[in-house]
Amino acid sequence: MQQYQWDFGAVLAYWPMLAEGLWGTIAISVLAILFGIVGGGIVAAMRMSHLLPLRIIGTAYIEFYRNTPGIVHFFWVYYALPVVADVNLGPLEAAVIALATQSSAFYAEVLRGGIQSIVKGQWEGATALGMSRRQALRRIILPQAARRMVAPFVERSFEIVKTSSLASTLAYGELLYQGMQIASITYRPLETYTLLAAIYFALLYLLSSLARMAEDRLQEI
Repeated sequence: MQQYQWDFGAVLAYWPMLAEGLWGTIAISVLAILFGIVGGGIVAAMRMSHLLPLRIIGTAYIEFYRNTPGIVHFFWVYYALPVVADVNLGPLEAAVIALATQSSAFYAEVLRGGIQSIVKGQWEGATALGMSRRQALRRIILPQAARRMVAPFVERSFEIVKTSSLASTLAYGELLYQGMQIASITYRPLETYTLLAAIYFALLYLLSSLARMAEDRLQEI
């Protein structure tokens, strides 16, 4: 059996495509994380609302996204939403909307879990000091809950970075899509996908290191 001859040089010759794909992955991920956190805050507020209709809507939203595959969200936003809402969405916009709406359901549970993990006495103490519920949440509850939410927030954000590869199904030029193009040009799928795995690992390892530093700083406060 002939031994396989590795040739990463053939793949690295297309480094501009890899750089473009990496930037595409970062762009989708950052936008989805930002919009997901904002949406998650809204959904979490609905989930913890004293109004039953809001709690039902918030719970239904979370359960829907927790129990449906991500690729369905990508296809629905890209192919079905323009028909329903009569709007034109490019691959980037569709990918960001799909990822952000999905991640907001998970961020909402992280926020809700962190807030509800704070003992009731903290709320009562803030009320005794004359604070409103909003003031208590901002000044007392969230600073304590933030320390407990860092790890699940980071974990969910990592999932967003990895799930962003589904944008390749919409022909958006993120990292996996560009890798597929390079593999088809060079006929070097082994080297191409090995290199992609290394790039994803390096990116997530860097983010993980930064997250650990942030978590340590929060613990010191």
